[in-house]
Amino acid sequence: PHKQIFLVFNTLSLFSLFSTKTKYSVFLLLLSQITMFSLNGTNFPSDSLSGVSRCLIQSRKKVYFPMVVASVSPNGRPADRNVSVLMENTLKEIKENSPVIEKDSKSTVTGGVGDVYGEDSATEDQTITPWNFSVASGYSLLRNPHYNKGLAFSEKERDSHYLRGLLPPVVFNHELQVKKLMNNLRQYDVPLQRYMAMMDLQERNERLFYKLLMENVEELLPVVYTPTVGEACQKYGSIFRRPQGLFISLKEKGKILEVLKNWPEKKIQVIVVTDGERILGLGDLGCQGMGIPVGKLSLYTALGGIRPSSCLPVTIDVGTNNEKLLKDEFYIGLRQRRARGQEYAELLDEFMSAVKQTYGEKVLIQFEDFANHNAFDLLAKYGTSHLVFNDDIQGTASVVLAGIMAALNLVGGNLAQHKFLFLGAGEAGTGIAELIALEMSKQTGAPLEETRKKTWMVDSKGLIVRSRMESLQHFKRPWAHDHEPVKELVNAVKLIKPTVLIGSSGTGKTFTKEVLQAMATFNKKPVIFALSNPTSQSECTAEEAYTWSEGRAIFASGSCSS
Repeated sequence: PHKQIFLVFNTLSLFSLFSTKTKYSVFLLLLSQITMFSLNGTNFPSDSLSGVSRCLIQSRKKVYFPMVVASVSPNGRPADRNVSVLMENTLKEIKENSPVIEKDSKSTVTGGVGDVYGEDSATEDQTITPWNFSVASGYSLLRNPHYNKGLAFSEKERDSHYLRGLLPPVVFNHELQVKKLMNNLRQYDVPLQRYMAMMDLQERNERLFYKLLMENVEELLPVVYTPTVGEACQKYGSIFRRPQGLFISLKEKGKILEVLKNWPEKKIQVIVVTDGERILGLGDLGCQGMGIPVGKLSLYTALGGIRPSSCLPVTIDVGTNNEKLLKDEFYIGLRQRRARGQEYAELLDEFMSAVKQTYGEKVLIQFEDFANHNAFDLLAKYGTSHLVFNDDIQGTASVVLAGIMAALNLVGGNLAQHKFLFLGAGEAGTGIAELIALEMSKQTGAPLEETRKKTWMVDSKGLIVRSRMESLQHFKRPWAHDHEPVKELVNAVKLIKPTVLIGSSGTGKTFTKEVLQAMATFNKKPVIFALSNPTSQSECTAEEAYTWSEGRAIFASGSCSS
């Protein structure tokens, strides 16, 4: 209590412009039953000064002493009107001359054994400026994408938010805005132009962006994500206008916790992170892979209902091995070859720890488009300590399994009665295969080792067989079965005779006419899934699958295909 009283009198001593009577009135106000509001809406009970002292002591950044805009007299009634007027007239000058407090010592809050990830400190109050608040209005409101409504501001809103003269006199409703924008988008012949127009809209009117996307999902989904986002990532440096998300590079090593604090939103629920090494089927795009987390989180909001302010796109920039990008004068990332080994691991570990300390242990971290050699290791390393999943290994697998189950309604039989052949044995291929085997084991009660034998894989060196075991990467070994070596896909199809052919190779035009005709010779309804993205890297198109199977194929693709 004595420390709190000291803070109060110290605060009062700042009001040198006030008379003794005014100081006494302010002192009584601080002790009275009044609820104050901070910048972020936190309430401080007026029956205790603990909120005052805690707020001033715990704040990690510079904070101003509280400024009071009302007063009471010693008998509990409103003080003299002249006193109140005096206080209101001098507020601005007090704020400009108020000293600041900085917190130099670390928080004493700890948890667990050493509080390794800072779960307890992550729950501390966010930085606040006590008893100050601001309302966006006027010109700044029109430049704030979170609240800007453009011509949809009503007459009343234009008056209350000081927008008169800053907008044309007409008032549009949201429906008319959507109609206008869709008309504009349809004028573009190049998909990348539509992508850029959508990103511009997101940066100036977020609410309208999501309304447009949600009401035109089928038409705009291929624009904001695959396949157009692939081209956007390839040209990201050239079309870059305004940063979206956090760029964390090797330059920030040792300072990632501070970098996360630079992000304006504090209540993050979902993070999509990539290191840009395996963007779709396009390979290493380095820092320019940011288009993937941005696009994916747009879908979290439009299709999943997650607030945009709760989503954080992140790119980890450790360099790139793409020589074309390293020589590109417009490339926006580090101009060095990729860091590997311990340097890479330390940066990722610092990032994962900082995320948990900043946003708590319940924040969802989605690994996106990491190369095989890192994807499996990261999932295994952090799967037990963080809320994580890998979209390429687990997310794709769940969607593809659902597609297979739907296809079986047309083909007939259950999973165990079918044979699967994959072209591509990376994250997506092995992830899908493992989930199929797990579901098959669940349905039949057979051991997982047995159900895996229903799936075969072809990689860049041919059919994965047991004789190649020693040279295989660890995630490919469960799919090495007894068989003679087979080099070509078409020969593997003829020998294995799969009922389901799945492409996850990232190499376009590999489901050739000969391959698909072979599938059609021993399958009445061959199931063909050409999943590689973007469309240019797809194993075949829907038209090719239908034509070369005489219209009998059941087809699915990773992106819109014709």
